[in-house]
Amino acid sequence: MRLFVKILLPHGFYHAVAGMSLFILLLSGCAQDPYQRRADVMKDHVENFYGHLKSNRVGSAVHENEQIELMAEQMADTVKKRAQMGGAGQVHREFALMKTARETAAQNWIALGQYFALKQQPDRARASYQRVIDTYTNPTEHVYREQAARALKDLDIVSAPSPDPTH
Repeated sequence: MRLFVKILLPHGFYHAVAGMSLFILLLSGCAQDPYQRRADVMKDHVENFYGHLKSNRVGSAVHENEQIELMAEQMADTVKKRAQMGGAGQVHREFALMKTARETAAQNWIALGQYFALKQQPDRARASYQRVIDTYTNPTEHVYREQAARALKDLDIVSAPSPDPTH
């Protein structure tokens, strides 16, 4: 007899991945375009992140998300350098990809928190949500901080010890 366990991720995750994919397609140009290559690498990291979560390989999922964050940091450095040199078009594309990388990483940390909540690991879920609150401090990232803060409050509701030991 085979036993299948299916991890259901919230519906919004699939929309986030689809939105990310659409954005990456919009950035696409020729095959040798460095922006497209980075967008493709980022897309691979996103797909790997969710694949690892579905397979319960949390450490590998975290590594994929850290790679997305690293890409965002590298792009931020590139944006700063190019802004000093001029070339507004290049800066705009690099900034858009950097912003997408940061937003994707924040969404992934929230997804990881939800994964831990589903797995009845509230301390790990809290740490993941807190990571978003502490790391994503740009004004444009307030949506992710607020979502993580709400998730922390919700986690307190579902993980609070029941006063009646029979529940």
